[in-house]
Amino acid sequence: MNELRAARSLTTLPVVTLGGDAVAQVKDTLFDTAAGRVDGFTLSGRGLLSGPLKQSLPWTAVHSLGHDAVMIVDAGALADTPVAVARRAVQQGRVLHARVLTDEGAEVGTVLDVIVEGGTSGRVVGFRIAAGKALAQGSRGRRHRVYVPRGETLTVSGRALVIPADATRYVADDLPAFAARVGAFDEGHEGTSP
Repeated sequence: MNELRAARSLTTLPVVTLGGDAVAQVKDTLFDTAAGRVDGFTLSGRGLLSGPLKQSLPWTAVHSLGHDAVMIVDAGALADTPVAVARRAVQQGRVLHARVLTDEGAEVGTVLDVIVEGGTSGRVVGFRIAAGKALAQGSRGRRHRVYVPRGETLTVSGRALVIPADATRYVADDLPAFAARVGAFDEGHEGTSP
């Protein structure tokens, strides 16, 4: 499995061509919630006073998502995107602050971040959540933050995210441990999708 990244950590990541030219930086990450993967990025210019660009970066044009940059072949990979389309796409892919429910109806927390696999897949593998009482036994007085896998089916209504109930058995407290938990969750569910 490639390195896992929190979507919030992608904001301001430079977009760099294979020739080494920094052409933009990530403003927002757009998700295809039905497919469970990154759909692309809205962009802003490089520098402190740069504003949003009228171009976006579709995931199909991403060469690789790395730790320090989003790599593209050349600046021709950027696509013109009307502002209204970009705003609508951001709203449709928004899962932050949504309630997290299991498919059995238990509320387990609230989404704090989306966890994405780097490299070339752009796969959403899970979520960082502020755990509710059902997941955070013994953490009175403060909200416990955990990572939980997303499962094969993903339902997002804009107000709630629904995950499989058994995903709560693969919770981790930190991102490095979560990578192993995602692997175990995936292995335990091979061949079970419809």
